[in-house]
Amino acid sequence: MNEMTDGHTVKRYNCEMNHLHGLVILIGDLVREQLYRAAQSLETEDVVLAEAVIERDEEVNDLDVQASDEIVHLIAKRQPVARDLREILTVGKIVTDLERVGDEARKIAKMTLHFYDGQSAGPNPQIVRDILKMVEMVDEMLNMSLQSFDGPDLDIALEVIKMNDELYSDFKSALRHLSTFIMEDSRSVGHVVETVLGLRAIERIGGHAKNIAGYVLFLVKGVDVRHANLEVVAEQVNS
Repeated sequence: MNEMTDGHTVKRYNCEMNHLHGLVILIGDLVREQLYRAAQSLETEDVVLAEAVIERDEEVNDLDVQASDEIVHLIAKRQPVARDLREILTVGKIVTDLERVGDEARKIAKMTLHFYDGQSAGPNPQIVRDILKMVEMVDEMLNMSLQSFDGPDLDIALEVIKMNDELYSDFKSALRHLSTFIMEDSRSVGHVVETVLGLRAIERIGGHAKNIAGYVLFLVKGVDVRHANLEVVAEQVNS
């Protein structure tokens, strides 16, 4: 391969990677919007908005398939190694987690339908209070995790991983809060159970944001920290 051809190949590869990078940001923005609209549908009791969120999940799925196809094609054509291979693997893993975020947002939209698309009365607004509060936190985690990938920025990635511990504490606190409604009125059991599932969906979204942050560390450092404790992760960031 002569120098001119080699330069052309590198330029084409960079363009392809930039396109994949942009696709990750596009999917990230889309699932964040899905999450926001799902929470809004729950807060405003808007079943039409909830149905729109559920329907739009197909768009997320289509982008997931598109990204997977492009990754397979790129690996087959370029046969990347070292940092280039890590970058492609990172993109694939992030897209998978973002697609799952879309699935969890859809679950929250379905809660709206279960609560308000029928003849029975909806839940006490206090029952769903913690869901709306936690959505704000996981949206921030998602935004920061995407920023850490876009940089890449290891300090932001570490902050997301730290926030996941705080999110889990909020999750347990919300469960304790819900238990008081059952003790006060056994008729609220159905609403409480549905809300627990919604809280679990949000907690999982936080886990996906943490995963994305971990993938950024893998990209930059070449170390898998998904199952490492916070001290080990911090050491990797600062090494």
